[in-house]
Amino acid sequence: MLLAGRGASVVVNDLGSSMSGSGADTEPAESVAAEIVAAGGAAIADCSDVSSPSTAQSLIDTTIEHLGRLDILINNAGVIAWAEFPDVDDDNFGRHLAVHLGGSFLTTRAAWPHLVKQDYGRVVMTTSSGIFGLPNNASYAAAKAGVLGLTRSLATAGAPHNIRVNAIAPAAMTRMAGSAAADVGDQLDPALVAPMAAYLAHESCPVSGEIYAAGAGRFARILLAQTPGYVHPGAPSIEAIAEQWQAINDERGFTVPADLMAWSAGFLAHLAPAAPAIEDRDG
Repeated sequence: MLLAGRGASVVVNDLGSSMSGSGADTEPAESVAAEIVAAGGAAIADCSDVSSPSTAQSLIDTTIEHLGRLDILINNAGVIAWAEFPDVDDDNFGRHLAVHLGGSFLTTRAAWPHLVKQDYGRVVMTTSSGIFGLPNNASYAAAKAGVLGLTRSLATAGAPHNIRVNAIAPAAMTRMAGSAAADVGDQLDPALVAPMAAYLAHESCPVSGEIYAAGAGRFARILLAQTPGYVHPGAPSIEAIAEQWQAINDERGFTVPADLMAWSAGFLAHLAPAAPAIEDRDG
């Protein structure tokens, strides 16, 4: 709604399944698209299942066919089915991975050639504070943590093409929350998250590969950081690890690597540089 209100033409995708991922209903996508149009905006509804390669591709194809181009992709589809560990079954785990992580991968893969061709794109992934862990959300947390690895990798792949990829961790009550949504009133209204998503989707967004929490009026950066740690001379022992445990965990001077190469440069900085190879040929 916010993007449409600022002039974006929007494809509203929602399979309309239950919160656990079963069934389908066209009403959620169609009602939002109709609301945008009624307010004077431009929108079409799409009910593709983003966890399927063919229908994720059809979502992107529909966008290009009706709108002519694609500038912004917001991967927000998700399911949730709480289950205690280790009682969580294979279907529960697989469905979470398929929708949250697989759906984000498939739609972005389908959109990528169009973004590269126009040398521009903004992708917003949806992760969750669930990555910090709860005893009954192993499937959800694993899928949302996977989204972070995907985000970081695509940020490096997109850099040469002016494609910026970031992740948002919303704190909001939607229909995924079920009856709990009624207990907090407007304090966790999704509208309070939308400005961060819209900024990350804007052409002026200055970052890529980052993670931001948003909701209830607060906006914050979530960091993937590393402590300076401890460097052991010679061959380390288990006892050395135990003795230096405090130094290993000391957060003073932590770094936030931009990518894998930056992490490697920092983590291996104590190593002596390799000697240059010299090849001597007679004649």
